[in-house]
Amino acid sequence: MKTKLKTLNAVLLAVLAVFAFSCSMEDDNSNISEGMAKVNVFLVDAPADYDAVWVEVLAVEILPKGENENNGSAWINLANEASDDNMINLLELTGGNSAHLGEIEVPAGEISQIRLILGDNNYLVQGDRQIDLKTPSAQQSGLKLKVDKPLQAGIAYDIVIDFDAGRSIVRAGNSGQYILKPVLRVVAEESATIEGVVLPLEAGPVNVAAIIGEDTVSTFTSDNGSFMIRGLRAGNYSLFVVPNEEYQELLVEDVETTLSQVTNVGTIELELVPEDDGDGDGDGNGDD
Repeated sequence: MKTKLKTLNAVLLAVLAVFAFSCSMEDDNSNISEGMAKVNVFLVDAPADYDAVWVEVLAVEILPKGENENNGSAWINLANEASDDNMINLLELTGGNSAHLGEIEVPAGEISQIRLILGDNNYLVQGDRQIDLKTPSAQQSGLKLKVDKPLQAGIAYDIVIDFDAGRSIVRAGNSGQYILKPVLRVVAEESATIEGVVLPLEAGPVNVAAIIGEDTVSTFTSDNGSFMIRGLRAGNYSLFVVPNEEYQELLVEDVETTLSQVTNVGTIELELVPEDDGDGDGDGNGDD
């Protein structure tokens, strides 16, 4: 999927986003310059009902607190580590997988805003069809997100952007065009994580949703059955596990999360749907 780097002509952000920040006292923190903090930016994805959703990530920019957002030189550009041609398949960023968009040292203090800059080579794949994703002109002026995150000198921080591919793609009426309106989820505080494994692998694809109150965050398991849901607030969650039609859905309750910690739920074993024995009760034993 090679493509030339295009002019930064599509700044696409949206209504909601997730920036899950976690301080890490890593061994390499001693290499951070005096008076500076290190920021790493990662991209993850919520599930979508497509075979692939490719976006062209050109840049990520950070605006320090107190700087004028209309001053282009005030934005700090992270080195882009997406891929050689800047293309990322969002649907590969599930099950704990992520794309490292870059890292940068910034002056300690506070981040005011962040923005993601995409090119115009964005498309989805459905079966043997490749469908271009159009970009509304209103978004090309640049929708910026408030972050207001304090940064302490000598500390490395992770910013996780959760790009909801399913909700970000809209089919436009009778034209048949597909429009890209990025929907991102934002948490400007320390966050919690839930991880685990769903077996058997034959139950895939498996969707795992973390539910608390009226909030739901979901992902798909990876090829080895693992999943990771990041950017969560602390609290008691229920996990709703939805496999393919051959296996039974499962609700795992009372999953307690804590800020800045990973809650491992271990291995979740799914059972086959009972065969229909013809008596209508679905128990497979043939009794009336």
